[in-house]
Amino acid sequence: MWILRINTSNLSYKLEEVPEKYKLLYGRALTSQMIYDEVPPLCHALGPNNKLVFSAGMVTGTVSPTSARISVGGKSPLTGGIKEANAGTAWGPDLAKMRIRALVLEGQPLNTETYVGALIEWDGEKPVVEFFDATKYTGKDVYEVYPKMFEMYGPRVSIASMGVVSEMGYSNSGIVFNDMHQRPSRYAGRGGLGAVLASKRMKFIILDAKGAPGVEMVDKALFDEGRKKLIDAIRSHPISKPKGGLNSYGTAVLVNILNEAGGLPTRNFSAGRFEGAAKTSGEAIFETNKERMGKEIYNHPCSPGCIIQCSNTYYNPDGTEATSCIEYESTWSLGANLGIDNLDDIAIMNQLCNAYGLDTIETGGTLGVAMEAGVLEFGDSKGAIQLIHEMGKGSPMGRTLSGGTGTTGKIYGVKRVPAVKGQGMPAYEPRAVKGIGITYATTTMGADHTAGYTICPEILGVSGKLDPLSPEGKAALSRAFQATTAFIDSSGHCLFIAFPILDIASGFEGMIQECNGILGTNWDADAIVAYGSQTLRVERAFNEAAGLSKESDRIPEFMKTEPLPPHNQVFDIPDSALDAVFAEL
Repeated sequence: MWILRINTSNLSYKLEEVPEKYKLLYGRALTSQMIYDEVPPLCHALGPNNKLVFSAGMVTGTVSPTSARISVGGKSPLTGGIKEANAGTAWGPDLAKMRIRALVLEGQPLNTETYVGALIEWDGEKPVVEFFDATKYTGKDVYEVYPKMFEMYGPRVSIASMGVVSEMGYSNSGIVFNDMHQRPSRYAGRGGLGAVLASKRMKFIILDAKGAPGVEMVDKALFDEGRKKLIDAIRSHPISKPKGGLNSYGTAVLVNILNEAGGLPTRNFSAGRFEGAAKTSGEAIFETNKERMGKEIYNHPCSPGCIIQCSNTYYNPDGTEATSCIEYESTWSLGANLGIDNLDDIAIMNQLCNAYGLDTIETGGTLGVAMEAGVLEFGDSKGAIQLIHEMGKGSPMGRTLSGGTGTTGKIYGVKRVPAVKGQGMPAYEPRAVKGIGITYATTTMGADHTAGYTICPEILGVSGKLDPLSPEGKAALSRAFQATTAFIDSSGHCLFIAFPILDIASGFEGMIQECNGILGTNWDADAIVAYGSQTLRVERAFNEAAGLSKESDRIPEFMKTEPLPPHNQVFDIPDSALDAVFAEL
């Protein structure tokens, strides 16, 4: 196993043996540890001292279900703290198959006029890197340039890149990977890491894993035993099974559920229910596709080996593809959050975000604050589409919006700004779902639902049902979910295995057996929590050194004082409980 370092200052590279310290670190655990070890916490996120670290998970590159995840870590230009964003894509498995534990981009070229690409191949013994001039592919829609890369390097390569907004240094930009059909649509979207990639002047990282040896495994029999248990759990759980909630309606199945619970943020977090929710839901996507295509269309995998298959494709009235995919967060951020219930216009906005390289969550949050400021009226979908175009063009208005939700609120003097540590909130209202509010406040990542998905028990009744409006015990709940999630992000599994493994004990056991089979470890449930907790400690230490102390772990003030319809709740978790999340870790 190697750490592959690419020095972007002089376009050189070197392979290093994985040190003993990193022997059991993969995915998020490794990206965060390396950022902590190597990046000065007070450095400029777009300067030469920041680094970008890519690492696949423990099971990534194997036949484990839902295992094709890639973690990307760095200092975030959006939050000023540590960041891990991940995506499901073939790129992660290809990296793992070449036995590259971590790919590190470091340094910064003095020449800011040119961009390069890196082609990484297997030469029979080790990975090798070839650089090429990619300047002519800049300033363009990613849907225009990706086909050219596949034409040049073959249909089986995998590609990491970023869009034009990253080239302009936008803090609401992500890193894009291709999906199973070569679409540039799988994003490690949050935290502005696309801008960090662009600051290294690295336009493409292309992996060709042909001939690579694949993932080493200490105990294949144990791995296979665990894999079977996990597959059985996934295929039997109502949320994750074939033609279940996710396979039928995608993550947007949550729109109607959260709306009913009064936790769907509406018109810049001014209400918890949206009258047009049903028109923007997963069910609406399914029925619209059925009407337009003349048949029921179930969803597809975002990456190799996924058996949950929650990625949808939305079609135009003429049967052509409008976008893929519209996730829950995207249909909410560009829909309910803006008072928009036109699914076709939401699809246009989603596709534009993909094309330009924008994070849909941060884009929707930004537009919501702009609407609050009177730049547009809530519900003005055509105006919202135009503002996304302005971001893509880099016009003065576009650049005003480029810093994300928090920055836009400051520019326009808006009081209701739904952001933590500068990062816009996702699609769960903290006043209606108190546990997820604690996660938003305390996670090292800025407001992030995936960091500790308490929606499982609070809304979906997974692992038991808890009252989402009650503050009781929610700090401990968030802490447990954050620690476990940090492990899942490091394992390489998709977060959605949480549904079956929390309800089906054999599924949880299977996940652990897979990891033990690959690594030769003897982990149990307690070891999983300990592993994740250590990752959180490392991230917390970096953030504290970067100036993000416990005082940064707070929900916006307006949520403490403005009751949220329909339940008329405020966020009433005391600061002492928020401080206890990490104090008791």
